[in-house]
Amino acid sequence: MADISTECHTTGDVPNCRSESHGSQTASEYINSQLQLEADAREALPYAFDHCTQPLGPLRQILFSCLTCNPPDDDNAAPSDSTSAGICYSCSISCHPTHTLVELFHKRSFTCDCGTSRLPSSSPCTLRIDPSTGTKGPVHSQPPPEGNQYNQNFKNRFCGCGDWYDAHKEKGTMFQCLGLEGGCGEDWWHPECVVGLGRAEWKDQASNLKGEQESKGQINGGANGGANDGTNGADTAIEEEDEDDEEELLPPGFPPEDAFESFICYKCVSIHPWLKRYAGTPGFLPAVFKNDGETTLPTASSKNNPTSSSFPQETYPIQNGEAPPKTEPPTSSTNKRKASISPPLSLTKRPCPSPSPADNSTSRALPVCSAPPSPPSNPTSNQPLSLFLTSNFRTKFCRCPQCYPLLRPHPHLLEPETTHSPAPASDSGTPPQDASSSHHGSLLEKGEAALSTIDRVRAIEGVMAYNHLKENLKTFLKPFAESGQPVGAEDVKAYFQKLRGDDKDQREQDGEMRSDEGGQGFEGDGRREERGM
Repeated sequence: MADISTECHTTGDVPNCRSESHGSQTASEYINSQLQLEADAREALPYAFDHCTQPLGPLRQILFSCLTCNPPDDDNAAPSDSTSAGICYSCSISCHPTHTLVELFHKRSFTCDCGTSRLPSSSPCTLRIDPSTGTKGPVHSQPPPEGNQYNQNFKNRFCGCGDWYDAHKEKGTMFQCLGLEGGCGEDWWHPECVVGLGRAEWKDQASNLKGEQESKGQINGGANGGANDGTNGADTAIEEEDEDDEEELLPPGFPPEDAFESFICYKCVSIHPWLKRYAGTPGFLPAVFKNDGETTLPTASSKNNPTSSSFPQETYPIQNGEAPPKTEPPTSSTNKRKASISPPLSLTKRPCPSPSPADNSTSRALPVCSAPPSPPSNPTSNQPLSLFLTSNFRTKFCRCPQCYPLLRPHPHLLEPETTHSPAPASDSGTPPQDASSSHHGSLLEKGEAALSTIDRVRAIEGVMAYNHLKENLKTFLKPFAESGQPVGAEDVKAYFQKLRGDDKDQREQDGEMRSDEGGQGFEGDGRREERGM
């Protein structure tokens, strides 16, 4: 409650005292502050969370893993599928609100595990209908859905290095693999691990590069500072540049972020080696190899353009055993590598087998295979590589009768995926259709929506009681409004004591005490009657 103090000053010979409330606020201010808090909550949780996605079946959706319900394995133990579980966005908020969660972002073909035997019965799903009772929740110990795929991400381990992810300590950007059957499971990768650098090794190299850049910046800044009469504008520019470098510094061999849309890690490519033939062709950047040996640092001339040595010298495809055409290095005006020169169309297309004479009657020719030929054997044939894809890569895959069966198991390589997103939380003034919803609109709107669902007689009685309270509050607050005096905590307490009848009970108790005292010979003025012998 607000603290109350009294300030007095003299007007003529009459003291004028005025009460002030420290930290007090008007009703309008309070309502506005509550609405702002609700708006902040909707911004942090922008989607509705009153429906579990399990009835919808397998979806590409936002997933979370609950480490409270399924604690991670020991550091030396391999993640176990039997102790892994994924829950949808709604269940992460409604069913596991106080638990430690790991955000996995999007995973394809996944059905929410909340309320199944993969999670303890002490954490049931409160959003689904219990088939035994026909009411909403709690649901637990149901058979887990079939078809879900789990990887180390569900135990809060990511990338080929298997590091434990700590959002408070992790720096830099991780990239999610597009994921192919039998591969990494749409894992998230550190750039340095993609090119084969250890995390500690790249941390040391990046620190050295930043130190050299800072030293160079300080020298340039000192020269500029003299020309600017000692102003610190150059220092500020250097600090901003350093911050940008810290965010954008990528290991040698890794392409710039704006050069690709998706990528397929070397684990997935090794399972499906037919993809290697597309490296360096339209829609695909040159192959990015995982180097198991030492990786040389960029030279001093390339420090301002760290991506100038981003790609290996040898790229796929190699046509007819001939060496690939040499490409000019990128100029200093851009940090993007120019697309490699494609060989003549006649070399990249392979005709399908000629139709038999019996098929000469058909008027429709068989499609021609446009896939690049498989790379020949060379020292890098068995070296793991990752593919980086541009936005139009799907249109570049050959779909002839020989190539299409390779693509069919991976629909996301043929067409863009549909990703399920929860319904946005409504912030309009219209009451939601589902009055039991715990997130739509403001608290006032939810109260009005709840009032519209109760019995008519009870609703009328409630409205009458509300109107009665409103009129009494107006009567109570009117003197304060007219005098400009703030309403204090004691005023509010006294009003509600009177409204509840507490003051009446107190007066009755005082009357009974006086009555008892009067029975002992006390008169109304407090004098006791003397009695004779």
